[in-house]
Amino acid sequence: MLIARLQAALAAETAPSSDFDANPRLSPEPPLRDAGVLAAFHEDDGRLFLTTRAATMRHHPGQIALPGGKVDPGDADAIAAALREAQEEIGLDPRQLTLIGTLPPHLTVTRFRITPVVAVIRGPFTPIAEPGEVAEVFALPFDHIASPANYRLEGRIWRGEWRAYSVAPYGPYYLWGATARILLGLAERLSA
Repeated sequence: MLIARLQAALAAETAPSSDFDANPRLSPEPPLRDAGVLAAFHEDDGRLFLTTRAATMRHHPGQIALPGGKVDPGDADAIAAALREAQEEIGLDPRQLTLIGTLPPHLTVTRFRITPVVAVIRGPFTPIAEPGEVAEVFALPFDHIASPANYRLEGRIWRGEWRAYSVAPYGPYYLWGATARILLGLAERLSA
């Protein structure tokens, strides 16, 4: 049932997302770097695996993120990058995945063009955090991720201007920014 729901959601027609949706005065500054992230839901209960990035990371230190990263020269595309990074960051073997598809690329104010890859994890999976990149691996319930009602806009001053961004807090986890906006886009498709 989870796979069918995700397949239907990816088939739904919706607009692509970006950090600029709630900030029309901002616009992407080229060049954009390609990246891939993996939204991997477990087949048993739909929980989604996320990471807290290590405080020492160059980009987005300490933030909650989907496993993933920039497309390296050896990667065929953003899907390959997402799978490679998920294996490196949380120990997720790509052979355990049923790939469902991708969401439209998400543009960030930090100059990334992120392709979100949606997949389902088959069988037992115990994440292993890569200590240099990941401070913690945790899972959020499918119902929290899939409900647009759990997302809202917040804001702060960024580079001298007010900037709004999506958030979807859950217990001690403050899901926000590009990750929250990507997942809101998926939630909107799931509820369409």
